[in-house]
Amino acid sequence: MSSSSKPKASSPDQNTPEEPLSFEKVWLMFLETDKKFQDTDRKFKETDQKFKETDKKLNKLERLFVSQWGTLVESLVEGDIISILNQRGIEVTDTIKRRSGRRDGVDYEFDIIAINGTEIVIVEVKTTLRPEDIRDFLNKLKYAKTWMPEYSDKRVFGAVACISEDAGTAAMAEKNGLFVIRATGDSASIVNTDTFIPKVW
Repeated sequence: MSSSSKPKASSPDQNTPEEPLSFEKVWLMFLETDKKFQDTDRKFKETDQKFKETDKKLNKLERLFVSQWGTLVESLVEGDIISILNQRGIEVTDTIKRRSGRRDGVDYEFDIIAINGTEIVIVEVKTTLRPEDIRDFLNKLKYAKTWMPEYSDKRVFGAVACISEDAGTAAMAEKNGLFVIRATGDSASIVNTDTFIPKVW
């Protein structure tokens, strides 16, 4: 018999049965996997907490910006309110800023009030004027004489002032009898149409 016909010797690794997994090994694998899941979950929670903290800081900065910007707009409008109302025939002479109080269990606040002996103009100031601002302000005007009884015998007018507006909001304000004041640059002006007739509350 030639050497080429000799059977090949099998390698040591061939046909070696795999060692069956014991309960202990399976349990250890489970524990290791569970630990990895817990570590991943912890990292996700840490990341989520960081996002929440960042979001909280951004919201705080946004509120601060809006507050400071609103104060700037109020000052700008207050500086021109007497002259621009005089041009429209409302002869106010003095202004009151941030009139607030509590009456009949209700807290109220008005941004600017321009007054004379017989008339007052209550001004609501917004950086961006929206339809809901108009509705809220109209509701406040209904109670102005109740909240401020010293003006119960006065003619009360309403005005809204802003830098920008949602589309159609200025027209909505005028339709409801409100003066519309636009703050631009370093001045403010009334932008109602020439035929506008203000409502008296």
